[in-house]
Amino acid sequence: MENAPAASPSKDDSGDACVICLSSITERAITAPCNHYTFDFICIVSWLQEKSSCPLCKAEVKAVQYDWRSPEDYKTYTVSATHRPPSSSTPRAPASQNPFRRFQNRPPRRPQAARRDCPPLNPDIALVRRRHVYRHKLYSLHVGANRISRYQNLTPDMVATSPDLQSRAKMWIRRELRVFSFLHSDTETTAEDTTTSSNAEFLLTYIISILKTVDIKSSTGHAEDLLQEFLGRDNARLFLHELNAWLRSPYTKLDDWDRHVQYTERLPDQFDTEGRAVGRPRPSKCRSRSRSPDPEKRRTWRERETMRRYQPD
Repeated sequence: MENAPAASPSKDDSGDACVICLSSITERAITAPCNHYTFDFICIVSWLQEKSSCPLCKAEVKAVQYDWRSPEDYKTYTVSATHRPPSSSTPRAPASQNPFRRFQNRPPRRPQAARRDCPPLNPDIALVRRRHVYRHKLYSLHVGANRISRYQNLTPDMVATSPDLQSRAKMWIRRELRVFSFLHSDTETTAEDTTTSSNAEFLLTYIISILKTVDIKSSTGHAEDLLQEFLGRDNARLFLHELNAWLRSPYTKLDDWDRHVQYTERLPDQFDTEGRAVGRPRPSKCRSRSRSPDPEKRRTWRERETMRRYQPD
């Protein structure tokens, strides 16, 4: 292939840090045609979705080469041009609104509350039910892919080449991230047209990049590893399971999916003022069990602390 470097880069090169996140490179990526290589793959793909120019030389990036096995054996991620207006005519966003600032500097997960001109809205029932799902670690039941159910199995290539799947993913992710109040400026903001905070917007872009490049149901758990830093291990596993269930489904509206998705117990219809379910949960009418269990893993002290920190409200 053209523009390939003379030698394949090593994933284990010591002393190299990603120029975007400043952490050690775990999966090296090379931008083409400028051939800069000090990037972690997920970081540079997330960057290029916002602006399709190299962070180092500002040259337009056409592709990203990654997963190197030899100088001739590697994968290529094709970059779509963003066609942004010239910077001279476009005001820059304040540094606090730059989604990559958070990723570079790892600030606290709970930003200061934003000022509001009107009282916050009461939580809507759909969001409260989603929080109930995470609080009780409920996994939606599996639905087979066939002509009758209209469910389908997905691959990263399907997501990368389908604007419709990407749009559906963004719709679901935007609502689901509202479950986690530490991602938002206002923990009570629940209106459908509310703009998510910069933390959640960055995470939205990051997750879409993962969907385009990583099989989120792979047994290697790579997608879960990438997301657990932000949501915690248990929440990341459940989040990816539910996202996969939504994308596999034929539904295009969240309300329709909410009505049809099933769990081992029926989700409550009533909650108290703190979002706790009122009444005892009833078994689901569906007798089948989820085929995506939540296996217990041996946790380190750090993982236990992370799990406690990222409990949904």
